[in-house]
Amino acid sequence: MIGAGQAGLSAGYHLRRRGLVPERDFLIVDHAPGPGGAWQFRWPSLTLTTVNRVHDLPGMSFAETLPPGSESAPAATAVPHYYELYEKRFDLRVRRQVTVNVVCDRTADGQTCAGRGEVLQVETEGAGTLRVRGLINGTGTWERPFIPVYPGAATFTGRQLHTRDYRTAAEFAGKHVVIVGGGISAVQLLDEISQVTSTTWVTRSEPVFRSLPFREEDGRAAVAVVEDRVRRGLPPGSVVSVTGLPLDERLRAARDRGALARQPMFERIEPTGVRWADGRFQEADVILWATGFRSSLDHLAPLRLREPGGGITMTGRLATQVAVDPRIHLIGYGPSASTIGANRAGRAAAAELTGCLGISPDRD
Repeated sequence: MIGAGQAGLSAGYHLRRRGLVPERDFLIVDHAPGPGGAWQFRWPSLTLTTVNRVHDLPGMSFAETLPPGSESAPAATAVPHYYELYEKRFDLRVRRQVTVNVVCDRTADGQTCAGRGEVLQVETEGAGTLRVRGLINGTGTWERPFIPVYPGAATFTGRQLHTRDYRTAAEFAGKHVVIVGGGISAVQLLDEISQVTSTTWVTRSEPVFRSLPFREEDGRAAVAVVEDRVRRGLPPGSVVSVTGLPLDERLRAARDRGALARQPMFERIEPTGVRWADGRFQEADVILWATGFRSSLDHLAPLRLREPGGGITMTGRLATQVAVDPRIHLIGYGPSASTIGANRAGRAAAAELTGCLGISPDRD
């Protein structure tokens, strides 16, 4: 198994529930220096009061790992602590720091196959070369920040950065910041930065805000839309594009001070700012690209899983199984990229992969 984020730990838990023993029957490898998945790299101001929600992993609640009065603790500290305790409680024996470079097919005698091999060869830095019968891939998206190509971007004399590189709003004080993106991270950072300096918010499409509380059925409906896409071999869409942006107290305050005055996407970037198609120009010192991430799956390229349009056709009960190769499950991809679906995806992948490989569970 590649990746020890929420989906990966959930899958590990369910493999153990089925009687498999870590380091004997399965192995979890992770490239990060410590537990926590992508949470350990989040910006310091993202606290447990500002994050959307930290979903419990199966068999152990997040709340029981929190000391009293920790509601404002940084998510980058609290969630990795939870994951660390979880790994220990269920003895998952995650091996770090292991980077998977490539996965390819092999025959039983180790020769490269033209088609589907009998085993998969996993070439790593940190754990050597592994030969496995099946693979659960939980690499998520954090390693592949997406910045769209725009004319003139290379000429900009100010600073450009992605959400992944953001640390604190204070570093932008006294500078004009153009924030690009219509997702939850974009508006969270817009809120923070607009409190210390001037900002311009730019999105490709008109943002949709949700004033009603987010219900579980709303989450399930959003996941279902993304699941339908990957079952048809289309690139996964964004869950927030279905759910809308939560208009909480913080964002209402941002709206009241004018920070949510959204502008359409500019046409090009110039050395000192951005210009729209109608000729309007905005000087800028910083462009912050809150434009999301793409699935981190380059190491699987030799397996030729992608369709011509770039998506991967998924099947199985929760769309975790790759249709062209049932030995491979992708969790943290498509519907399970959201924390809403990650736990269920881990269970489905564990059950379906062991079934595909003919491994009878001791219990479930």
